[in-house]
Amino acid sequence: MASSTFPRDRFDDLPDSTGRVGAHRAEKPRLRGWIVFLWAAIATLVLIIVGIFGTLVASGRITFGSDTAPVPTVSAEPTVAAVVDTTYSVVVLNGTGQDGLAASVRDQIVAAGWPGDTVETGDSDSSDFARTTVYYRSEGDEAAAQGLAQAIGGAEVAQSDFLQPTDDPNTPDDESAVKRLVVVIGLDRASGATPSTTAP
Repeated sequence: MASSTFPRDRFDDLPDSTGRVGAHRAEKPRLRGWIVFLWAAIATLVLIIVGIFGTLVASGRITFGSDTAPVPTVSAEPTVAAVVDTTYSVVVLNGTGQDGLAASVRDQIVAAGWPGDTVETGDSDSSDFARTTVYYRSEGDEAAAQGLAQAIGGAEVAQSDFLQPTDDPNTPDDESAVKRLVVVIGLDRASGATPSTTAP
């Protein structure tokens, strides 16, 4: 190689550069921070969606392989046809603290065909009975209880222990055999009261 024809100067004595040459600028830290935040937000959103989906699958709200949901089967309880039988005597007990309800229900019963002398009124031991209920003694009395419940505008019907014949020798036989229904008026027919489940 031909030698340089230029005269030596002070730049010829500089050592060879061991580093990079030129202007060097650091990366913008703000831009990198936003990218990290964006990826973290996306990852969080994906995890939330996967968690919700997994919860729905685990709880059975989402099923695979079946287009139709199972239909629950409801077993119908046997019902007894209501019969209005005015040969039953009726006792109407007021199970609320409101006056006049027993007399009002008695008037409904008499208007439905019961003789007035077979319908008695009184107060229940409870003054916060929940729902108006017609009580009967045996299964053979249920139809008449249903009929009485309809005659007074609707009420629950239940078999009661306190109407069962007693072993008390002081109780006359004819008293144990009498056909009787008991209506306990509940707070569903009273105003401004809070129901409870206290028995009559």
